[in-house]
Amino acid sequence: MYLCGPKLNNMYPEDIIAPMRADLSQVGVIETRTKEEVESNIKAEGTTLVVINSVCGCAAANARPAIKMASQHSKLPSRMITAFAGNDVEAVNTARAMMAPFPPSSPSIALFKDGNLVHMIERHHIEGRAAEAIADNIKMAFDEYC
Repeated sequence: MYLCGPKLNNMYPEDIIAPMRADLSQVGVIETRTKEEVESNIKAEGTTLVVINSVCGCAAANARPAIKMASQHSKLPSRMITAFAGNDVEAVNTARAMMAPFPPSSPSIALFKDGNLVHMIERHHIEGRAAEAIADNIKMAFDEYC
């Protein structure tokens, strides 16, 4: 186990996943680590993109590049947040509960409008798909809901 802050239950060493976190934060996606951070962002007025980040290959090759492409779109959500599966346990569990009835998956991408889930991309929609196709899916959701 690795120590990160006051918790000892992180699945991955923070120094290993730091570049994976930075991949999204460099395009304005805000890190969330607590239940309160996730709830306040999702329940806020407007639209919130939620990314459950992951160490898996489909996150690296497909999900994160798709988010980076979509973040350059002319229409964007009010805010974009992320939580890292395996490390940001409280934040991830809270986001996943708000994504019901969809089962937990990572990576995953969800769009909320005024606290309501309006668009969901599960791992099986990410795995094996080109980042460009996923980005197009996200941008279509931005056009419709943002």
